[in-house]
Amino acid sequence: MASSTGDRSQAVRHGLRAKVLTLDGMNPRVRRVEYAVRGPIVQRALELEQELRQVIRANIGDAQAMGQRPITFLRQVLALCVNPDLLSSPNFPDDAKKRAERILQACGGHSLGAYSVSSGIQLIREDVARYIERRDGGIPADPNNVFLSTGASDAIVTVLKLLVAGEGHTRTGVLIPIPQYPLYSATLAELGAVQVDYYLDEERAWALDVAELHRALGQARDHCRPRALCVINPGNPTGQVQTRECIEAVIRFAFEERLFLLADEVYQDNVYAAGSQFHSFKKVLMEMGPPYAGQQELASFHSTSKGYMGECGFRGGYVEVVNMDAAVQQQMLKLMSVRLCPPVPGQALLDLVVSPPAPTDPSFAQFQAEKQAVLAELAAKAKLTEQVFNEAPGISCNPVQGAMYSFPRVQLPPRAVERAQELGLAPDMFFCLRLLEETGICVVPGSGFGQREGTYHFRMTILPPLEKLRLLLEKLSRFHAKFTLEYS
Repeated sequence: MASSTGDRSQAVRHGLRAKVLTLDGMNPRVRRVEYAVRGPIVQRALELEQELRQVIRANIGDAQAMGQRPITFLRQVLALCVNPDLLSSPNFPDDAKKRAERILQACGGHSLGAYSVSSGIQLIREDVARYIERRDGGIPADPNNVFLSTGASDAIVTVLKLLVAGEGHTRTGVLIPIPQYPLYSATLAELGAVQVDYYLDEERAWALDVAELHRALGQARDHCRPRALCVINPGNPTGQVQTRECIEAVIRFAFEERLFLLADEVYQDNVYAAGSQFHSFKKVLMEMGPPYAGQQELASFHSTSKGYMGECGFRGGYVEVVNMDAAVQQQMLKLMSVRLCPPVPGQALLDLVVSPPAPTDPSFAQFQAEKQAVLAELAAKAKLTEQVFNEAPGISCNPVQGAMYSFPRVQLPPRAVERAQELGLAPDMFFCLRLLEETGICVVPGSGFGQREGTYHFRMTILPPLEKLRLLLEKLSRFHAKFTLEYS
C-alpha cells in the first residue's frame, strides 16, 4: 500500500497525474451519440476551408448561410427591440415601432436582455396560441399549453426526457422514422432509450405505412416498452408531405396502441408540390372527435429556423402539448426552469413569425412580397433538384414535396463498396468523402439518417441560389459518373 501511494506521489511531482475525465471513464451514453449533420464529413470540410480550398456546404438547412436575405420586417423590429434608441429614427415604419414597443413592454425591465419566465413571455405564448387557432381554422389553442423553447430541438429533447423510464425489458422505446433527422437517434442514445425504427416507403415517395408501424411495434415489444411515436411532417431528410388520411391513420394507431405522439412540424411553411398540403396533427386530431380528440396525447413542435424565415441563429421555437397529464406538464415546466429560459431575442422573433404584418399595416406589402419570393424560389429549386438527379444515370430522386432537402438514392459499384469496407467506412460515407475531396461539395451520407440495408443515399439541401444549385447538381452528377467508371 505504502509503495503504491509513493508511486502516485512521485507521479504527481513529475507532472504525470492521470486525467480525472478520460474517454474510458466518461459517460458511455454520450460516446454513443452520433449527429451526422455535423459529423466527420463536416469536420473534413472545415479542414479543407482552413487549407483555403473552396467548399460548397450543402449539408445543413441554414438558409442565410446559403445566401438567403433576412425578411426586412423581422429584422427591423428586432433591431428596434435590441436598441430602443432607434424608436425615434424616421428610418423605421410605424408598425415596426409599435410591434417593438409591444414586445418590450412584455419584457422584464422593458429589455431583451432580461430573463423571461421559463415557459416564455406570456404575451408571446398568447400570440402563438392565436397563430395556432388561425392555422387550424379556429380550433382553440390554450396559451397555457404552449411552451417557448430554444429552437424546436430543445423542446423535443425535453419531451423525450419526460417519456424515458424503466430498465431492461421495461425501458422506454420510441418509434422514429427511417430515414430520420439525427436529433432523434442522438437524443435517444444520450437518454439510454430504445430506438425503434419504422421505415418510410421509398417506392411510394417516402410514404408512411401504418402496416410498417405495426411491424416495428410488434418486434419492439419483445425487448422494450414502446411509449412514443415520432412523425416528421414535412419530412427531413426525405421531403414528403403527409396526407390527411395518413395522419388520421397514424392518430388511430397511436391511440389504439397507447403511444404518446410527437409531431415535428418545423417545415410546415415549406410545401411545394402540386396537390400537397400541410395538415397539422393538432387540427386533424381535434376534427376526428371522440375518443381521439379528448384523450390522445400529442406534442407538436415549430421553429423560426426554417420556413421562409431561415432565422436559425436566433434559436426560437415552441411546443404545444395536447391532453398531457396536468402533473406531468408541471414537471415539464420544472425541467425547463433548470435552463432558466429560452433566448429572449429568439422569443421576440417567434412573436413576429406567428403574428406578421396585417393587410392594413404599412409593412404588409413588402413582407408578403419577400415571403412569397423565398417560397417560390424554394419550390423552383425543389423541382430542379428532382429533375437533374433523375436525368443522371445511377441516381434517383423522389419528388421534393416539402422541407429543404433532397435524399437521392445512388447506385455504388461493388468494387466501391468493397473499398469502403477495407477503409472501415460505410459505402455512402466513402462516396461523400471522395465527393468532398474532389469537388468541394459537402453533403451528408444517408447512413447518418438510416436507410434500408443495401441502399445508399445522401442528403443535400436545396438552399443555394438557383443558378449555383444548378451547377452544383450537374457537378455532383458528373462526379457520380466518374466515380462509377473508376470502380466498375
